Amino acid sequence: MGRWQRCLENGRCLADRHQTKVRFLVAGAFNTVVGLAVYPALYFLAAPLKFHYLTILAISQVVCIAFAFLTNKFLVFRTSGNYLRESGKFVTFHLSYFLVNLAALPALVEFAGMNPVWAQTLFAVLVIVTSYFWHSRITFSSTKASS
Repeated sequence: MGRWQRCLENGRCLADRHQTKVRFLVAGAFNTVVGLAVYPALYFLAAPLKFHYLTILAISQVVCIAFAFLTNKFLVFRTSGNYLRESGKFVTFHLSYFLVNLAALPALVEFAGMNPVWAQTLFAVLVIVTSYFWHSRITFSSTKASS
């Protein structure tokens, strides 16, 4: 077997072994794009209704978390059934992180002197990494259909 064939075969084995993680990254990128688009879209669509921008934020969070739940359930972890149990665990994770975020962001900005964008980016990376472990081991663990 030639060098390139071994490399290609090793790459396939690696991809097979980590396909859930790859799907998680792809879904995460897609969820990020949707998340970045939902707030501005709702903001401009709701302008005639004169919704407060924080009300629009709350609505966009509900939409984005629901969308992320569905992509994780069906595209990443590929589970079936258990909608209430899994969605409860999914929402609990994201609500908990939102509450921690409300305290961490001001602490990083006001006390640590970080730029708000960099502080939030750092926090988002923490959420991304830990969410994979939470969702793979807790939210979607017992109903995993296939990797």
